[in-house]
Amino acid sequence: MIRTMPYGVESPEPGGPAMIEAVSFGSITIDGKTYTSDILFFPDGRVADAWRRRAGHRLSMADIAPLVAAEPEVIVAGCGVSARMVPDSGMAGALARQGIEFFAAANGEAAEIFNRHCGRRKTGACFHLTC
Repeated sequence: MIRTMPYGVESPEPGGPAMIEAVSFGSITIDGKTYTSDILFFPDGRVADAWRRRAGHRLSMADIAPLVAAEPEVIVAGCGVSARMVPDSGMAGALARQGIEFFAAANGEAAEIFNRHCGRRKTGACFHLTC
């Protein structure tokens, strides 16, 4: 059974897969732990915080290389609360050629997309927590 959490994000019952419980400007809560720096969220539930991109608000393949190396079926990019982080053109195509479905959206929508896919498919994510 799934219960609705703040910001319209869904969270599983205890013991389910790691899911995003809440997002707001400057923070994201995953399984009860709140992070206040940008993150990579791996399909096995690990979170790498203090994630940085090479070019500020641009998201490149190099930025998500550790996530791609984990061989997810899906990658969700949380592009900030106002979606100011922009994936490089061609990123979705490059990931598709590797068999990875790619979604990019503002953080609230990205969290919902992530939660819909995790537990069903091997899903990873990256989140820019501010703009």
